[in-house]
Amino acid sequence: MSSYRYDFEKPLAELEHRLQEARKAQAKEPRPDAIKAMEAQLEQLQRTIYGNLTPWQRIQLARHPLRPYTLDYTSMVATEFTQLYGDRLFGDDRALVGGVGKIDERWCVFLGHQKGRDTKENLMRNFGSAHPEGYRKALRLMRLAEKFHLPVIVLIDTPGAYPGIAAEERGQAHSIAVNIREMARLRVPIYICIIGEGGSGGALGVGVGDWVAMLQNSYYSVISPEGCAAILWRDRARASDAAAALKLTAEDLLQFGIVDELIQEPLGGAHHNSEEVARHLKASIQRFFKSVENLSTEELLNRRYERFRRIGAFSTQPQSNPSSSATHSAVAV
Repeated sequence: MSSYRYDFEKPLAELEHRLQEARKAQAKEPRPDAIKAMEAQLEQLQRTIYGNLTPWQRIQLARHPLRPYTLDYTSMVATEFTQLYGDRLFGDDRALVGGVGKIDERWCVFLGHQKGRDTKENLMRNFGSAHPEGYRKALRLMRLAEKFHLPVIVLIDTPGAYPGIAAEERGQAHSIAVNIREMARLRVPIYICIIGEGGSGGALGVGVGDWVAMLQNSYYSVISPEGCAAILWRDRARASDAAAALKLTAEDLLQFGIVDELIQEPLGGAHHNSEEVARHLKASIQRFFKSVENLSTEELLNRRYERFRRIGAFSTQPQSNPSSSATHSAVAV
């Protein structure tokens, strides 16, 4: 899986293989100039491919099997992290994890979706698609955060909430709806970052907060491109067309005011340098803490309410720069 490549990345794989072979041949026939030329060619090809990604290609990177998941980031961002389990009603959902940990000297409650690295783990994690007990566990931990005046940090990475019969029987839609309502009035700061997939109600069930950031190669959408293509064209193979039409990339959503911050990734995606991405994620969280530290609880709740009331608003008057709002920013890695 370390050599996992999508079709659009195959030219890179071929050039990397040639470069590797040339380096092995150095012992017999030194050719430093040829190797330097190939390294420069590889760097240029990386910039060409990853600098011109289509929405569908970004979605593929968001789903990359080596991409860091919630527990990877908590291990790099937080100290003294301890997982907490169960919803106290049915059981523990391993697709949605949570616990308490420290960022610097500040205790926080962490929540996030967790996928697996192989088939066995993915089955255990249900491919990151949470059941109702996952959302009830999240709500239990958020209420714990409110009780002890701890900020909440949510990392979203799910194709959607689990749509199976058992989940519906246990109240999937109700659990998500209750979470949305309760997060809107939770009396502590809430930071959210979409780190991979941000699919539909599965993302919204833990997605109401004061600041919403997105990693560059993540997406956030009411429906998956495959689902949209199946509905519009009755052909899931047209997922790439649906991805372009849905405007679900971080750049699009920053422009529309749906998200507040874009955190860029290394060339090729977060899995190429997860430690660097974690450092910038931590810096984003720290900036958020600083921005809300002087707000009263009522001011915090009013800002959160107004933030979501603005979503979907539009004007028939032309605007010269729709993305110039001071509330939106981009962070370079």
